[in-house]
Amino acid sequence: MTAEFELDEFAQQIADQIESFLVAVQAIAQENDGSRAISLLLLEISQVLLAGARLGVQADFTPAEEFQPDAGPDPDLDALRLRFARMLDGVDVYSEVFDTYGDVEVVSSVISDDVTSIATALAHGLRHFRAGRVAEALWWWQFSYVASWGSEASGVLRALQSILTHDRLDTDFEVEQEHVAAAGEMLEETGSGPR
Repeated sequence: MTAEFELDEFAQQIADQIESFLVAVQAIAQENDGSRAISLLLLEISQVLLAGARLGVQADFTPAEEFQPDAGPDPDLDALRLRFARMLDGVDVYSEVFDTYGDVEVVSSVISDDVTSIATALAHGLRHFRAGRVAEALWWWQFSYVASWGSEASGVLRALQSILTHDRLDTDFEVEQEHVAAAGEMLEETGSGPR
């Protein structure tokens, strides 16, 4: 296999993962089911982060031209952002540490904004790929992963995982507390409880 063939195959794999993410995110937004959206977004963000990690570990890609060719207008994803904002009302805003190695600062982020930003960055590279500009697409995806969408996706992943954790564990804890209280009442009734 030649290096060029391997690079083209790698680019195709990344493009497939990105296209799958973009299609899935649109479909999730159309369902208008907030609880299902959280679970599905957790899966999709995890998958696209795998593509990002694969890009991140590669040597820096070099674009074919000094200046980026025009890929055309970015897609208008504002309707997508608004759908997610409505679906995730109450959990859309989350807090995270901005830079774990710099001046540690807790900032607020918004899941619906971040998912839309990630989709916009990925779609931009996909337009280069579909136009046959493989080197440009790989460079853009890698650069934007390191510069923006990798951090955004990691933050969204942590937020979604936190929502899921609170949903599962907090409920179990409440149920457990109810069982403990009921057991305490039963022990008091039989006279074997604490005095």
